[in-house]
Amino acid sequence: MTPTTTGREKLVSALAHREGAIPLDMGATAVTGMHISCVAALRQHFGLESGPVKVLDPYQMLGTIEEDLMQALGVDTAGVSSPINMFGFENKDWKEWRTPWGQTVLIGGDFQIDETGDSIFVSPCGDRTAPPSGVMSKSGYFFDTIMRQQPIDWNNLNVEDNLEEFGPISEYVLESVKEQVARICGTGRGIVVNVGGTAFGDIAIVPAPFLKHPKGIRDISEWYMATATNRDFVHAIFSRQLEIALANLQKIYQSLGDEIDVVNLCGTDFGTQTSTFCSPKTFRELWFPYYKQMNDWVHTHTKWIITFFVYRYPVFFVIISLTRHQQAFSPSKKGG
Repeated sequence: MTPTTTGREKLVSALAHREGAIPLDMGATAVTGMHISCVAALRQHFGLESGPVKVLDPYQMLGTIEEDLMQALGVDTAGVSSPINMFGFENKDWKEWRTPWGQTVLIGGDFQIDETGDSIFVSPCGDRTAPPSGVMSKSGYFFDTIMRQQPIDWNNLNVEDNLEEFGPISEYVLESVKEQVARICGTGRGIVVNVGGTAFGDIAIVPAPFLKHPKGIRDISEWYMATATNRDFVHAIFSRQLEIALANLQKIYQSLGDEIDVVNLCGTDFGTQTSTFCSPKTFRELWFPYYKQMNDWVHTHTKWIITFFVYRYPVFFVIISLTRHQQAFSPSKKGG
């Protein structure tokens, strides 16, 4: 590697398993992001312009890593995501908000909260008439999802109820993705695209904090039990989700081609704090077929590199069998 090697070149080289400099990713995905308090502290450390940090992901309270901080840290990647965040409103029309720990930040204009006692409740889609979908303790630093499970009729389950959040990528979101990619192209950084809708059974997505009135199996405990007791139903959800995801991947490729370096397909946690929640055998039977089909499509039609962020090694080693030489896997955990 020469001193003039770009971040993009470092990223592609490393993920092709060639010797050389190790690329640094900080903030390109929801699992490599940085809390707003840390962003502010680093800006102060490097003597950068002070001011409120923009909240990119209000769910985890991840902050935007601006260009000056990226340069100071030597970040080699840049992320591309939907402009709509985990609570269902857009990151635009910024307004100031003072966090419980006393930090003034900028957050999307549709961020609507109510404070009751020691808790802060956030409304999905900025709609205060809908039941709140997230809660933060005033002694906390991020939001937890509120379970809004409706009564379940186990004899009349409807697959479409658990597919409300999965659908064709809109022209609005696609244009946003194209604009983000165009901005990054001139920086020399590797482009990491977070497609959305490609993680099967991601437990951050299942409760749907971005929907006003989610239907289907949304409670975390009920969902995990359903993977054992109602596996045919879960297969039906995953099968339809795969169809939608493949159509969206094709649409993104038609618009951007191989300007994308890395596509982040999976952030599903396959473990608890202390162990896996399913066996490698269960993973092979329930998850493996859908990820394999999606990976095969990417390898057949694009030059994109695939990343998975997984947790717990027994399942991780099963996932390795999905790989080809250009794929990348990161044993990881949200918030860990």
